[in-house]
Amino acid sequence: MKIFKIGDSKQAMCETCGSLQRATFALRDVPLSDGSGVVKSVLVGVCDQCDNVSLLPHQSTPVVQKQLLSQRKPVESRLPAHMIDILNLAALAVGGSTDFIQSLMKYYIFTLVSDQNAAKTLSRFLSSDLAKGRAEKRLSLKGRRLYDDVDTLKAITDIDNTTDLIKGVILKIHDDLLVKKKPKPLEQLKNIAAAMA
Repeated sequence: MKIFKIGDSKQAMCETCGSLQRATFALRDVPLSDGSGVVKSVLVGVCDQCDNVSLLPHQSTPVVQKQLLSQRKPVESRLPAHMIDILNLAALAVGGSTDFIQSLMKYYIFTLVSDQNAAKTLSRFLSSDLAKGRAEKRLSLKGRRLYDDVDTLKAITDIDNTTDLIKGVILKIHDDLLVKKKPKPLEQLKNIAAAMA
């Protein structure tokens, strides 16, 4: 991989000009294409013709990724301690450690958003005895899509409270992985846990 310095130049396709132009590398504040923010002072290739950014060198990718990660909105819940125990046991059941809880929850939230029939069953778990208990533990989930997926899941399930929704997801995990031991999610999660190990 070639490392570029400020002042280096290279031919690049400029979308603004619609042609191949010379780009000179400089530090610029660059807005993200999805409009979600600006990456400050990143090395980019600037078109010599129109002065617009035409090139992002590979070496600048970590700076952009750092900015994207900082935008992840957390989903926070206060839960009874036994719910965290359920997540720990479920992570262990698929070959993961307690570090796998984030991935386990994201997998289930994403899967439930994709399967509305399964998502609509979440509210029935909230009437179970396991849904009760004093909230003594905190669960913080982060992911770029997670916040939006939780909002979508709230709309599908008609569960307005984030903590109640998270409880429903945890109790579905309990039912699927620890009680019924459903082969499909168990196998998929085992593969994910193995890949992350």
